[in-house]
Amino acid sequence: MMKTKYFLLTAVATLLLTTACNKVSPIGVLVAGTGVEDRVEMSSVYYQKYLDDKDFAIVEDEYSFIVGADSHVTTDPGRMDEMLKIGLDNDDMLYAHLGDIADTKPQYYIVLDSLLNAAKKRYVEKYYDKDENGYYTPKGEDSNEENDRYTFDEIRYPFFPVVGNHDLTHNGWGMWSNIFHSSFYEIDIAVLQGGESYIDHFIFLDTASGTLGRKQVELIEDGILDGQKYKPYRHTFIFSHTNIFRPSLWQFASTFSREETYFLLNQFKKWNATMVFCGHVHAWDDREFDGVTYLTLDSMSEENSPNPGDYLVRVNVKKDGTISWEKVHMSYTKKNK
Repeated sequence: MMKTKYFLLTAVATLLLTTACNKVSPIGVLVAGTGVEDRVEMSSVYYQKYLDDKDFAIVEDEYSFIVGADSHVTTDPGRMDEMLKIGLDNDDMLYAHLGDIADTKPQYYIVLDSLLNAAKKRYVEKYYDKDENGYYTPKGEDSNEENDRYTFDEIRYPFFPVVGNHDLTHNGWGMWSNIFHSSFYEIDIAVLQGGESYIDHFIFLDTASGTLGRKQVELIEDGILDGQKYKPYRHTFIFSHTNIFRPSLWQFASTFSREETYFLLNQFKKWNATMVFCGHVHAWDDREFDGVTYLTLDSMSEENSPNPGDYLVRVNVKKDGTISWEKVHMSYTKKNK
């Protein structure tokens, strides 16, 4: 049975962001077109414009969402396409991605953009009816209400990525931001249950340069990502590209400074975080720290993980508010080269 869900939508204008002078990212030796201060400053223009008019997803009783990492899309976006189809088939509320979505060549972003457009069409066909005037209405709802009628562009496809270090090389930020606009943001899901309502909070951070940077720390300390209007939250889920913990001696340690790591761990506690999701190191890790679950995901890229495997994570938020999570198998293998 399909879960009941719908979105309160706002029309979002396209914001074209440009890149600044070349800078070296603290993550490895990658040359990036922007530093974190530039990205956060540019993203703030977009984010502040829609801060008081942000979207909600509304569900009845329970929902699930799926998370993938480090897809490194090139000319064959098979794994990314598989992730989106898995999420759609399971009626997952949203699909989150933990950075390094494409490998910066313009043609790879054209492939990615085409893939996302096709995925959105499948999503709209499943959850919306189209009337004779070309407007869309959530299936099962009365289409006579003017506020329940949307154009295709007004329907928000629930794909939520964070930016990764590979998304920044060779001026990749200009291409990434042209599609996804802001490098940091938040969304809320309202849960209606037995006459009561609860809010679950989703925070997406810009950690692509291995640091939050001064501006993003200021925004956090000012409560911009805190959603104070809707406190208290039932659950808070946080998404980051750069890992917090080191999966093993054979993988890279986090590039956050010690002081910044402490700041993040304390901030997650202040946010009443339930789970934190990280990517970057292409290695699995799960642990509990100070009451928070931290999952670091393996790469879902065919190049990094050529064999089928359990590269995705699905989180199930149940009717009573309890959380469970499971690994999700991916079967796609690269076609003949």
